[in-house]
Amino acid sequence: MPRLTKIYTRTGDDGTTALGSRQRVSKDSLRIRATGTVDEVNALLGLALAQGLSERLGLALPAIQNELFHLGAELSFPPSEEQEFEIPRIEAHHVTALEELIDELNQTLGPLENFILPGGSPGAAALQLARAVARRAERRMVSLAGAEQVRPQATAYINRLSDALFVMARYENKQRGIEEPLWDSRA
Repeated sequence: MPRLTKIYTRTGDDGTTALGSRQRVSKDSLRIRATGTVDEVNALLGLALAQGLSERLGLALPAIQNELFHLGAELSFPPSEEQEFEIPRIEAHHVTALEELIDELNQTLGPLENFILPGGSPGAAALQLARAVARRAERRMVSLAGAEQVRPQATAYINRLSDALFVMARYENKQRGIEEPLWDSRA
């Protein structure tokens, strides 16, 4: 594990940053955009947890935050360099765990009969924001995959995570006894 003894290094003042392999790249590179957006999702999950979520979600989200660190680590290494470093990765079982969580939470929810607006409880609203940023992370990962190899498990994970966050937001509102704000298509 990296040990941070100094937070600022001044090495990024020129608009570059180091990948996990220490290779320097532009802070605007596709890889850094994807990694940074995954980091945003993780920060938003921290915000959601700080709202005081229901017990079930409070148990599930720290594991997902750790998995997002796995994803960030994986994205921090170009495919040509990842073999020489032992890094955590997103695996098929992480995707399956998200699917199982979605199925579990969906069992307590009624069918979705209309589009819903982000909102309701503060925790649900934070989860909806995390969902929207997860979709952006997915788009950035797809852009990266157009230029460099990205493992399919990684893109499947972020895709499934955005679905899970949508269901979690619905679940949180239900646990709080707050009706979902519905889209009024005639407004």
